[in-house]
Amino acid sequence: MQEYIEFFKAHAMLSLAWVGLFVVLLVSLIKSGTSKVKNINPQELTLLINRQEAKVVDVRTKDEFRKGHIVDAINLTLAEIKNNQLASLEKHKTSPIILVCNTGITSSQAAQLLIKQGFEQVFNLKGGMGDWQAANMPVAKSKR
Repeated sequence: MQEYIEFFKAHAMLSLAWVGLFVVLLVSLIKSGTSKVKNINPQELTLLINRQEAKVVDVRTKDEFRKGHIVDAINLTLAEIKNNQLASLEKHKTSPIILVCNTGITSSQAAQLLIKQGFEQVFNLKGGMGDWQAANMPVAKSKR
């Protein structure tokens, strides 16, 4: 134990950095464990669509959406969700809603916003469109 104390004294900045990283990791794990948003993979997404008629909401920009999106997805940007412009989703408040972005980070934020706005079953595609395409899942392209 004496060796640890000496190390902490000799390397205070390094020790504080490690403690800080540990706290951030711990908080992140607790947040994800208590979150109402469930992260799902591409296979679980297809099961939700086929079995429970889940709605896919793509939160990427209009241009990114046009270049390729999940079939039958609705395009609502994060800004539209923040501004409560959810007319196309209001009738699906009790249905499963799956949010998608490029990496799964922006869609996670959007999912938290939808939970706050009263949506009951909100899911996030872990890894976003990158993981979807890596799994060789179908992608639709918009002409407009």
